[in-house]
Amino acid sequence: MGINKIYKRGQGTYTRLGTGLGVFVLIVIGCAVLYQHLAGQSILIQTLVPSVLCVVLSWLTFWVINKPAVSDFLIAAESEIKKVSWSSRHEIIVSTIVVIVVVILMSIGLAVVDLVFNWFFGSVIGLF
Repeated sequence: MGINKIYKRGQGTYTRLGTGLGVFVLIVIGCAVLYQHLAGQSILIQTLVPSVLCVVLSWLTFWVINKPAVSDFLIAAESEIKKVSWSSRHEIIVSTIVVIVVVILMSIGLAVVDLVFNWFFGSVIGLF
């Protein structure tokens, strides 16, 4: 495989693009933090080191994403995501309401049990 050749071009496009962009964002954030930490150095070192590191890590990301094993995994992951049966908006809203109601009812129930235990053990020990 050549240095700039994309392995299985056209397959797993969205997962590879998303992975590459996510890693690139992390690289840029890391290089920006490094730039701030090098504030006491000369302007050449402060800008050149993070810039070179950003370019090298970006190329390394491109290289890793295009390795056959990684690319095949990302292609398979995208094909599996396409097979997922996603819930409708109505199902999600109803499920969310059920979860919120159950959490509220459980909170009220636990508060009542806590008050009863406080009263019982307080009266047994004689604190109240």
